Amino acid sequence: MANVPPQGGRKHPHQEFTPVETTNILFICGGAFVGLEKVISRRVGRKAMGFLSPDDLRPEVGRRGGRRRDTDLLGEVQPIDLIKSGFIPEFVGRLPVVSVLGDLDKDALMQILTKPKNAIVRQYQRLFDFENVKLKFSDEALEAVATLALERKVGARGLRMILEDLMLDLMYYLPSYRKVREFLVTKEMVMTQKINFALLEKAG
Repeated sequence: MANVPPQGGRKHPHQEFTPVETTNILFICGGAFVGLEKVISRRVGRKAMGFLSPDDLRPEVGRRGGRRRDTDLLGEVQPIDLIKSGFIPEFVGRLPVVSVLGDLDKDALMQILTKPKNAIVRQYQRLFDFENVKLKFSDEALEAVATLALERKVGARGLRMILEDLMLDLMYYLPSYRKVREFLVTKEMVMTQKINFALLEKAG
């Protein structure tokens, strides 16, 4: 049973609290945990001498110009590593499971585009339903969107950005083509980030 301030903020003795039963609540804590690799490497004994470590010599480059995270090393994290990196023992003791998330691959990005109930592709299809237009994406087009997200190293957040750049003009111009009842987004449109309006003019 946890006492939670209804208005948030810091607790003080004269404040009223709302009791919350936490038995059936799953708490998930996440973050980047910058510098955690160094703490783990000191514990497991991975050290390097000289001006550059082997990790610095890797050609792999992360999304902000730095090297990629060492997920194998992060997989060896222990509660003592989290405590040494700044967490208090009382907090770490209440997190029974620690897991490391790897980078998304192309298949995972394509599933994010289509599988969830509120997937980005379904959202656009619903928007075009209001204009009585059936919007379709070819499998090659979805694969191209995932490939662009991987190349730009923007992850799942970049999927919406790529689709918005592609669909913006179509959302504005499509209502003027009343005869168009179906539109297919192709791989070429995704790669060039341009809608082929010649197809609309031919149809409408």
